Amino acid sequence: MNCTRIFYLALFVVCSSLLGFGLYLEHAQGIEPCPLCAFQRMCYIAITVIALIAAIHNPKDIMRLVYSPLVLIAAVIGAGVAGRQVWLQHLPPELVPECGPGLEYMMDVFPFAEAMKMILSGSGECAEVHWTFLSFSIAEWSLVCFSLIAILTIVMMFKLKSK
Repeated sequence: MNCTRIFYLALFVVCSSLLGFGLYLEHAQGIEPCPLCAFQRMCYIAITVIALIAAIHNPKDIMRLVYSPLVLIAAVIGAGVAGRQVWLQHLPPELVPECGPGLEYMMDVFPFAEAMKMILSGSGECAEVHWTFLSFSIAEWSLVCFSLIAILTIVMMFKLKSK
């Protein structure tokens, strides 16, 4: 197996595992995802799908430079959303925004652009920390994971460009 296929397979396994753990926290531990968490999941799903397609395709030549930017875009968006949630979690309690309506309600009632603005601005529920590991919240771990994915993808892009 070549380096490209191994990278995308590893990315697929890692992101699938992260999504699986998120589902475990939701269904077994009863931790409901906030709207920002749902958007982070969407980014992980996008990365997982792109990585699986790239691993199966095993791209050669110019196609090798198509999948990495797509992964990078999803990772940067995910890191931005996770960073916003981390920021909300570290606000003093008096500055935390009030809880807003649920994700499904916002998507059904408001125009798409307005719903996106409301969701990405976050709410009080996005500032709550329900679970930690090594004193990092889920959002902080997600920010670390998205950042690592972005960095490794950039490294892979330069490695592929040099070949």
